[in-house]
Amino acid sequence: MSTESRFPAISDQAVEELRKTIGKKMENTVVWLTECNEDAIRHYAHGIGDDNPLWLDSEYGKQSKYKNNIAPPSILHAMTPMNAYHGLPGIHAMYAGGNWTWHLPMPVGTKIRTESYLKDLVEHKTRFSGKSIQQIVHFDFFNQDDEKVAECEQWAFRTERDSAREKGKKYEDIKLDKRYTDAEIEAISEQYINEYVRGGETLYWEDVKIGDAIPSILKGPMTVTGFLAFVQGWGGIFIRSHKLLYKLLKKAPSASIPNAQNIPDVPERVHWEDALATRVGAPAPYDYGPERISWMTHILTNWMGDDGWLYKLNARIRRHNVVGDLLTISGQVTDKYEKDGKFMVAVEIRAVTQDDEISCEGGGVVVLPTRSG
Repeated sequence: MSTESRFPAISDQAVEELRKTIGKKMENTVVWLTECNEDAIRHYAHGIGDDNPLWLDSEYGKQSKYKNNIAPPSILHAMTPMNAYHGLPGIHAMYAGGNWTWHLPMPVGTKIRTESYLKDLVEHKTRFSGKSIQQIVHFDFFNQDDEKVAECEQWAFRTERDSAREKGKKYEDIKLDKRYTDAEIEAISEQYINEYVRGGETLYWEDVKIGDAIPSILKGPMTVTGFLAFVQGWGGIFIRSHKLLYKLLKKAPSASIPNAQNIPDVPERVHWEDALATRVGAPAPYDYGPERISWMTHILTNWMGDDGWLYKLNARIRRHNVVGDLLTISGQVTDKYEKDGKFMVAVEIRAVTQDDEISCEGGGVVVLPTRSG
């Protein structure tokens, strides 16, 4: 029997208390970003490894149809309340997916106001931790003119950390000893250098065929540095230092997980500290869920170009990407149709590791211009 201190378990009483808040607007929420200024856009785009000039190059943006740079659609992850997955103190939150709809672009200078509420709690039995609670939250995003920019539902699985470590079977066969050769790193580098970005070359609806492949992109090999780069753009619910850390932990003592030196520290260390990652049932430090969803938008914005519009995305996370993993994200056109005067293309997307394991999957809908329009 381990002498290591135990984490809290999911109690029926805590679940019922949280259930009472379903449908009620969340108050006292905290977001990382409130404005799509040049710095915020750059930090977020850099955090997901996206160098699209429509986000980043001011001269390029002036020549686009927007007459300005716009923010990548996934920047709204940094504008969702950091405390959206509240309740169930001491129970780990594993971000697991989202269904998004975007209505309006976010040019430089756009201010965002977010409203949110808990939509549902669903109990599951999972391979990762046994009993878990799926916490589904709805978000609406408005600009400074009170126009709805986007809406989504996102969910996290609240898991018992001890159960995940002791009973979880999802990662029992994972290989952690992957070492890349110089030749492999060179091949990865070449693929990054040659990543396809359509840019200002218009993709017309008429030119797309069902079954067309979407040019793939890479993400990785995963490093702790890469995870921290994402945090610089996305923010972190508990990442604080010095006085601000201790003030946070005074308000939320269950957020403290002392490190090996008995110094209070935060749960997000699972993304950079091996010891805590394994204590919560993961095989090693791993990436962030919103980071992976952002990569699924990245492949679509590369493909559709400046004149396309990413209208919808649904994405479901299937496994952690741990340090050393390399993802290939690919897609295929599955349908095309006209609806409400808009010309739509549906795309299926998959992210697969170097060992052919599915990391994330889902689909998107892109609106394209027509030659007749």
